[in-house]
Amino acid sequence: MINLLKRYLIATRPWSFTMSVVSVTVGTLLAAADGPVSYLWYGLTVLGIVTFHASANVINDYFDTRYAVDQPDSPTAKYRPHPILSGMLTPRQVLLEAVVLLLVTAVVGFAAAFFRSYHILWIGFVGLLTCVFYTAGPVKFKYRAFGELAVFMMWGPLMVEGAYAVQRQALSVKAIYVSVPFGLLVALVLFANNFRDTAYDARRDVKTISILVGRKNSHHLFTLMIMAAYLYVMGMIAVGLMSLWGLLILLSVPQGIKLVKTFREKIPDMADALVAQFNMVFGILMLIALFLENVVIS
Repeated sequence: MINLLKRYLIATRPWSFTMSVVSVTVGTLLAAADGPVSYLWYGLTVLGIVTFHASANVINDYFDTRYAVDQPDSPTAKYRPHPILSGMLTPRQVLLEAVVLLLVTAVVGFAAAFFRSYHILWIGFVGLLTCVFYTAGPVKFKYRAFGELAVFMMWGPLMVEGAYAVQRQALSVKAIYVSVPFGLLVALVLFANNFRDTAYDARRDVKTISILVGRKNSHHLFTLMIMAAYLYVMGMIAVGLMSLWGLLILLSVPQGIKLVKTFREKIPDMADALVAQFNMVFGILMLIALFLENVVIS
């Protein structure tokens, strides 16, 4: 039983959950600047978003396998244990896990909508549709070069705004503005994955931005997305949306430069994992800046 539960846990890709925790924490810190926050509801929001993220990962693997996009020779299967291709779980077990995770997400979401803010209903509904149809037919965002946009919206504006709404029972324009670099860098994780898989995806008739723009332009776009995250934060500081504490993100510049050089020389097998590490460092620095600005100073 313990071994089975461990396999179910591995199938969710728990190492990726830091991105969701960061997004929820951003929205909560912004809410803290406008009044007291509930740590209970912060914890429940993290739970709901993490189970949502886990379900999205599991659903992705299920449909990628069902549509024969993921094969034993796929790049993804080489650097992480694919729950179906590795034989850890059957397709039925993976689908059942996705349903259970979505049910937990729904319980938390409906509770938040009833006790905190009705905004959670429409935010959750949009998130659910995006989660399922990210790889499921007939939409298949991921296979039609809309994957990065879908991920940007979910881990950027939707999650940050949703976390803010849970605390303040209202929406915030500032939350949308501040969410942009977080959504952008999560989208960069997917872009790195697709950049690595360009040749393989092309053989599977999958359309991604990397395939559409070509390898050389993909590297330029990869570099521009990293630069855009820094420039955007600098812009927020310049117009007063963030204080000078935002300059803390500059501590991550060496890692960003190293990442660009690495991708220029050769796209690593663990491309998305390396970008996720950079994302985590950038995100933590931003969280520290927001904490100092909105909680300690205020």
